[in-house]
Amino acid sequence: MIPTLDDLSCEEVTVGVRIDVNSPVSGSELADDARLRAHVDTLAQLLEGGACVAILAHQGRPGSEDFTSLAPHAARLDELLEYPISHTDALWSAEARERVGALNPGEALVLENTRFYAEEYMTFEPGRAARTHLIERLAPALDAYVNDAFAAAHRSQPSLVGFPQVLPGYAGRVMERELEVLGGIEESPTPRVYVLGGAKVSDSIAVARSVLERGLADRVLTTGLLGNVFLLGSGVELGTRSAEFVYEQGYFDEIDAAGDLAEAYGKIELPTDVAVDRDGEREEIAVSDLPADGLAKDVGSETIAGYSLILENAGTVILNGPAGVFEEPAFATGTEALYAAASRAEHSIVGGGDTAAALRRLGISGFDHVSTGGGAALRMLTDEPLPAVEALRR
Repeated sequence: MIPTLDDLSCEEVTVGVRIDVNSPVSGSELADDARLRAHVDTLAQLLEGGACVAILAHQGRPGSEDFTSLAPHAARLDELLEYPISHTDALWSAEARERVGALNPGEALVLENTRFYAEEYMTFEPGRAARTHLIERLAPALDAYVNDAFAAAHRSQPSLVGFPQVLPGYAGRVMERELEVLGGIEESPTPRVYVLGGAKVSDSIAVARSVLERGLADRVLTTGLLGNVFLLGSGVELGTRSAEFVYEQGYFDEIDAAGDLAEAYGKIELPTDVAVDRDGEREEIAVSDLPADGLAKDVGSETIAGYSLILENAGTVILNGPAGVFEEPAFATGTEALYAAASRAEHSIVGGGDTAAALRRLGISGFDHVSTGGGAALRMLTDEPLPAVEALRR
């Protein structure tokens, strides 16, 4: 059992809340606050209940341009919530503990970027994580711990798995909803259709294999680079440029794996036409007319029409990965059309990460659930345990 906020009495309790607000930044400003908005319900419920809230989160990776302070995140949360939100550039020092101890009920403090602390960028088993500096120094200032950072739940880092070893742990509303939806796909309406694409071919093949083996998929529609790999695995000659691109991305071994999977399961659909790049222009070519000189960057109109019909008549659609190079307008057609068709299904789920980013960029809405996590959602789709979730189980 995983306790939730329904099991936590908040009044005058000091709660450490791990959220995931890792966001695009422009200079010192946030470029997108979607992830912050996702946590508003959890934070508002705690603050309204009279809790003193210490917020933990990370931003960027060491060495990257977006590896920066959480000061702008705190300022935006202060705007989004009807409760005072402040920031400190400390994490587990005496100053941080003093600031946490000075909070009044209904106030929150954003502690500094957890990844400014070296051990937070390392992987630990939970018992060892509980003995890191962050947990040993900060936990005594807290009465309880809430994990709402589903997007980071596939990681085993101190702020994610260490606190529940020494404090009562609870799932926040984002975490609770993600586990309910992604963990309950087997109860969703049928026929159940998975649309798999994107650039992470190995991950998508793992999802396809897992859902087919477990009997969760009635159809698997392959698109994007994944669709090209399945075509190659099925003996189709795409053309030199497309084949070379697959090899350059390191997916040579996946070609045979895709071919074997397609042969083993008759539920996998492959593109019937592709859109290739002709000096920046879109040219659609039937698979039967391949090979082609240009790089295949999207599915073609015939594939879009066939896939759309399947999606619109589905009980449940699970999207994971764009259908092509949607960042280029000429090759966004497949992603835009298939996502729009998926939104008209009886029940629709978006797997997060690049898929959710594509939705925002293309302005497509109407889905029943858009996951906040990419890697974590993938783990759930392949039935792999999430360390941060396992740490909350009692």
